[in-house]
Formats: sequence, C-alpha cells, structure tokens
Amino acid sequence: MRVPPAVTIVEVGPRDGFQLVGRVLPTATKLRVIRALYDAGVRDMEVTSFVSPKAVPQFADADEVAREALRLTDLRASALIPNLRGLERALAAGIRSVTVVIGATDAFNSANVRMTVAQSLDQLAVIARAVAGAGGEGVAIEAGIAVAFGCPYSGIVPPDAVDRIVDRAAALGIVSISLGDTIGVATPTQVAGLVERVAGRHPEAHVTLHLHDTRGMGLANVLAGMDAGVTTFDAAIGGLGGCPFAPGATGNIATDDLNHMLRGMGVETGIDEQALLASGRLVAEAVSPDLASHALRVARGGPAR
Repeated sequence: MRVPPAVTIVEVGPRDGFQLVGRVLPTATKLRVIRALYDAGVRDMEVTSFVSPKAVPQFADADEVAREALRLTDLRASALIPNLRGLERALAAGIRSVTVVIGATDAFNSANVRMTVAQSLDQLAVIARAVAGAGGEGVAIEAGIAVAFGCPYSGIVPPDAVDRIVDRAAALGIVSISLGDTIGVATPTQVAGLVERVAGRHPEAHVTLHLHDTRGMGLANVLAGMDAGVTTFDAAIGGLGGCPFAPGATGNIATDDLNHMLRGMGVETGIDEQALLASGRLVAEAVSPDLASHALRVARGGPAR
C-alpha cells in the first residue's frame, strides 16, 4: 500500500455538516466550533456556503462567518458557491477558495440545484470567466462532483459522466477536482479506479475525495484513495452531514476517526488528536448529540461500535 508522509484533512463540518442540522445555529456557536477546530490544528476548512438565505436559512450569516474565520492566521477558509452571485458574495467577504458542486447525473443535479449537468457546466464557465476577468489573483476554484460513484435516482454512475465534468473543468483551467461519494455507496476498488482514471486523463489534476460513511466504507475508501495517490480528504467533525436529496445517506467520514487512523499509520496531519476530540465534544453539546464518530464515542466513555 502506498502511504504518503502527510495528508491534508479539509474540515467540512461548518458547511456540509451544519446544513443538515435541524435548526438554525447561532453565529456565535458556529464560530466557537470553527475556533476549536483551528486550535486543534485544522488549517483547511470549508466554513460556510454563499447560497440564498431564503433557500438555506442556516447560511444567512455566511458573510459574517467568513470574515471572522479569515481572522484566524494561516487558515485556508473556503466556501461553497452555487452561482455567480455566490462568487461575488464570497469574494466580497474575503474568501479566495470556492467550490462549485455539480451532480454527475441530471436527476441528482436537478434536485440539488434545479439545473441539468449541461446548465451547471455553463454556470461553471461563467464563474471561471468572472474570476479571470477580475484578475483571478489568488482565487482558487474547485469543481466538486457529487454522486460520482452512485446516484439515489439513477443508480450506478458511469465513469464517462464524471469524465464529462472533469474534462470541462480542465478546459476552463480548473485543476482542483473533488470526487464525492455523496450517498456512501463506493467501494475501495471503485474509488481507486476512478481516481486513476481522472489522473490518467488529466495528470495536472489535484484530486480530493469527499466520502460519506453510509455503509461503513469511508475509511476503507480513504486507504484506497491514498494508495491511488490522493493526499487530500474532506471530513466532518463527529461525522456530521448527510444529503437532503439522498434519503438514508448519513454523514461525512468523521474527522476524529480519520485523524486517529492516519496518525496511527504514521501519516502527518498537523491535527492534535486530543484537541480534536475536545472539538467533537463541543459539537455534541452545542450542535447535535447524535454523532457517528467512533473515536469520539470512546473518548466520551460510551461503547465503540
């Protein structure tokens, strides 16, 4: 197995995790969690989403959260954006790293953003041109591909559906690609195969894996991803998250579990395990007590499962 000396964990709990919480969280609570994660050593974090406040009230405070997060020294704070308006708001708040998520199938993409894949790719081009027109200095765009391994509406997703998005992103000069197992159906061979396929077609691409743990395959898929050359993984504190358009899909792989595994394998993450578990306890108290993290359950004195 190929094991890299270091891995970057991108904490997505403040965005992907908080969006599925059943109530609007106070801004102060969000900032407490972000600060706790930062104090644990997290330096890459998706802190919010610049979507319509009417559509997603949880992120009505996106501007304030982004500005406060950016006060933390050396934190690479990123945000999800759905369109050009989202880009404009993100840039105005100081964000210089954005992710545009496109579903690999028309069925999922229509449910998620009310556009076909082709329309979302056109929107991605508009965003890329806007960044270039503004000089593009220091602004990074990531193309996130949702349901890259399986769709709740269409079933198995053929690899060429992913090729279509990656090829268009590459043509726009976007080299950061996130492959999302949105509903947690991927297997290690699938993960390795798709990563190798993307790398073979676009050697310049930097691939991130965004994995969910619906069927308990998340960490196994991390190992397969590392063996295929991936060194960046999204994760959410406590295993927060899910997908509003995929019934039954559970949260992201837990940052606490991922960090524990990697550190035990001798892979550097820059994240302190005990401080991270303290962040998880804060999330359990202030956000949701129903967390899937095995490491956190053991730390809190409950039985591992």
